[in-house]
This record gives sequence, C-alpha cells and structure tokens, in this order.
Amino acid sequence: MGETGRPVIEAEGLGIRFSANRGRRRGLREVLLGARRGPGPRGAFWPVRDASFRIHRGECVGIVGRNGTGKSTLLKLIAGVLIPDEGRVEVRGRVAPLLELRAGFNGRLTGRENIHLVGSLHGMGPGDIEERFDEIVEFADLRDGSVDTPVRHYSSGMKVRLGFALITRLDHPILLVDEVLAVGDEGFRAKCYAAIDRMLAQGRTMVLVSHNEADLRRFCSRGFYLKDGALALDDGIDAVLGAYQADRRAERAEPDETEPAERGGAVGDAD
Repeated sequence: MGETGRPVIEAEGLGIRFSANRGRRRGLREVLLGARRGPGPRGAFWPVRDASFRIHRGECVGIVGRNGTGKSTLLKLIAGVLIPDEGRVEVRGRVAPLLELRAGFNGRLTGRENIHLVGSLHGMGPGDIEERFDEIVEFADLRDGSVDTPVRHYSSGMKVRLGFALITRLDHPILLVDEVLAVGDEGFRAKCYAAIDRMLAQGRTMVLVSHNEADLRRFCSRGFYLKDGALALDDGIDAVLGAYQADRRAERAEPDETEPAERGGAVGDAD
C-alpha cells in the first residue's frame, strides 16, 4: 500500500459544516477575522466530520459511499477548494485535480485558450503547453476543429475528455479524480485507464471517487468508506467494498425511509 515514511496527504479530525441555506459557508471576512465557530445555524449538517487518515506516495485510494455522504466534499478539502471547519489536512506535493466536468474551464474561451489558461494556472510554462498541446488535443479527440470553438458549446463528454487530457499531462505527483471514468465511450475509457496505469507506474498518488467497482478494484489497493458523515472504514479495497455492499443489502431489506444525512446531502455540495 505505497511507501512508508512521511505521508503525502495527512488529515486529522477533518470536518466541514454546511448549513440549510444551500452552499452557505464561512465567508472570506469570517475566515480572515478568525470569527468564532459557534454550533452553527439550525439545519446545519456535517458531510465530513472527524476524519483522520494518511496516504503515502504511490497509493491509489478509492472513496466509496452513498450519494450525499461527502465523497466529493472530501476531495475538495484535500484539494484546498473548501476550508475545513474542524481539524486539518496537509498535502505535501502539487495536486492535479479533476473534480468537475468543467475542470476549471471558462465557457467563453475556446478549447485552445482554455488549455493555455488552465495549464498556466497549474504551473505549466508556455513552452510546456505548446510541447504537449497536440497530444492533449489528440487524447481529447478534438481534431475536428472544435478545439477552436468556445467551451460553452461543448457537450459534457467533450469537457471531460479535454479536462482529463490536460490534467493527466501535468507532472504533479498527486491526482484527485471524481467520477470522470463514468463519462465517455469505451474508447475514451480505455485511454483513461492507460493514462492512470502510466501515472501509477511512475509512483504518483491518486485518490479516486467512483461508483464503479471494477474501476476501484482495478486501480485501488485501499479504500475509504464514508457513512453518515464519518470515515466508517479505512481498509483494503475489497474489505471496504464488501462492507459498503453489506450495508446496502441491509438497507434494501428495511422499510424505505429517507435518512437525515441523505436529506441533507442535497444541500451545498456534499456528495
């Protein structure tokens, strides 16, 4: 399960609170002034709370759990997109995140312009971008001229292909991937699998959110099972998937009731 020694991702008591007011988070002024964190407004819930873990170089960790249990939120905490309300997370190394279909693209700009913009934001120099531009376009299958079309006209699949092609051309040692492999045709997925195999063979670290058991078993040796806002299990991927499926079978055998955590899962960005 990767190398021993100092972890590249380390979290202790990590937690984040969302309020009933969709997307309500502590504002910049509150963060800068260090405003006291009270118990929170009525209806607040914690998609992730008291999560502690360490991930070492070269590990591929899969995150599983029901929709609304904080999987994507945990990735965003690791990426630094969200600020925790409790605990801490430390990442030692540059992160290549592919957390949403848009991958940080500006819809008004063309694919070509977005490659240069997003690449530069992730630390790629103009020479590096030009050197890798053709292979990015080739991987994303934008050779029909759509690379010079504004991204707002792209389908979701086109955005995913371009985002994955760009992010996987970064040299960053840590890759965060959220459900990207669920989008695209068989040919694109085969290219994704080959790219991930290549990066893992280079000793990179990956954290993968997916509902696809085959993908999780293919790439991950370790898994996190998120349940009711907590890290319920941190174990080998087979044990984690087994625990998750056992809980699902038990739930299906019970009367159909919506749990409070799942009702709250639609508030903010808590998947």
